[in-house]
Amino acid sequence: MSYLFLAIAVLFEVVGTTFLPMTQNFTRAVPTGFVFISYGVSFYLLTLALRDIPIAIVYATWSGMGVFLISCIGYFIYAQHLQWQAILGMALIVSGVILVNAFSTAH
Repeated sequence: MSYLFLAIAVLFEVVGTTFLPMTQNFTRAVPTGFVFISYGVSFYLLTLALRDIPIAIVYATWSGMGVFLISCIGYFIYAQHLQWQAILGMALIVSGVILVNAFSTAH
């Protein structure tokens, strides 16, 4: 169940970050509300994931998958293109998250 909380926390973090540019420096109320609510839910779910998963694994997974998903959203929604070096870096991040989770014996 903790990994489900972690996965949903990642999704809420990605939603919050996706809305961040729309806030226009927190001057637009509705997108700003989405950002605060999304991050609040994400952090709450992280606390639930921390019941059974060590903080290092939770944070590595949350931040790594968040970076990867935000990069994909940046490409498809905001038309932001990445150089091959950045794409390689993202692949290494995802590989690192997989390795950390696959070989962790702490949970």
